[in-house]
Amino acid sequence: MKIASFNINGIKARIQALTDWLAATDADLVVLQEIKSVDEGFPRSHFEDLGWQVETHGQKGFNGVAILSRMPLEDVTRGLPGDDADEQARYIEATVVGSRAVRIAGLYLPNGNPVPGPKYDYKLAWMERLRLRALDLLATEMPVVMLGDYNIIPEARDAARPEVWTDDALFLPQSRAAFRAIANQGWTDALRIRDPWGRRGPFTFWDYQAGAWDKDNGIRIDHLMLSPQAADLMVEAGVDRDARAGEKPSDHVPVWVRLAA
Repeated sequence: MKIASFNINGIKARIQALTDWLAATDADLVVLQEIKSVDEGFPRSHFEDLGWQVETHGQKGFNGVAILSRMPLEDVTRGLPGDDADEQARYIEATVVGSRAVRIAGLYLPNGNPVPGPKYDYKLAWMERLRLRALDLLATEMPVVMLGDYNIIPEARDAARPEVWTDDALFLPQSRAAFRAIANQGWTDALRIRDPWGRRGPFTFWDYQAGAWDKDNGIRIDHLMLSPQAADLMVEAGVDRDARAGEKPSDHVPVWVRLAA
């Protein structure tokens, strides 16, 4: 079972880029972020005609997450528990059923800038809610993949130029500590475990400005976190870097993990 995450940066603007990538990938399930569409406006029939089951949690013009699956989905839930007043569409869960059931938690974590301010306070509060939900997911003892755009640069080697991110919400010590508080529950960073002590990157985001792509001035903020039961099933993980070089691309690229499930 191959599970992927892709911040598409607007489903309507990037529908062809997404369609082209889906045609080339062997992913069984894809979690999308920043669909920037209400549920009714999502081009559901387009993807259903291509053989995908579609589940969305949308919001007009901002945020929004979705799941596309070639395999059956069960028990779909929307919204991160812990704050009934939170109206931002950033979280979706489902169970995908292959040779065994795997719980999928797809997320689009708040950016948090500018710092200080209410947006950063919201980011940290959201991460605390995610930490608590992650504990509940671990308690199920199911294989769980918690993936998406975390808007966190975990380490200096996850940025081409870490010095320029020092005062950014994505790299502040509090942000990274909140990410570690989740990871240290027992989650495995699927991309990092491939090369725990080695090279810089791999990157998953390159800004549209200042020639970031051409200069490889990227950061790694899209993560695949595996519960112990999912980590035991991991076969391989990777980044589809070439998607950033396509026509009218997202500023993110897909990340994926393959499980023996």
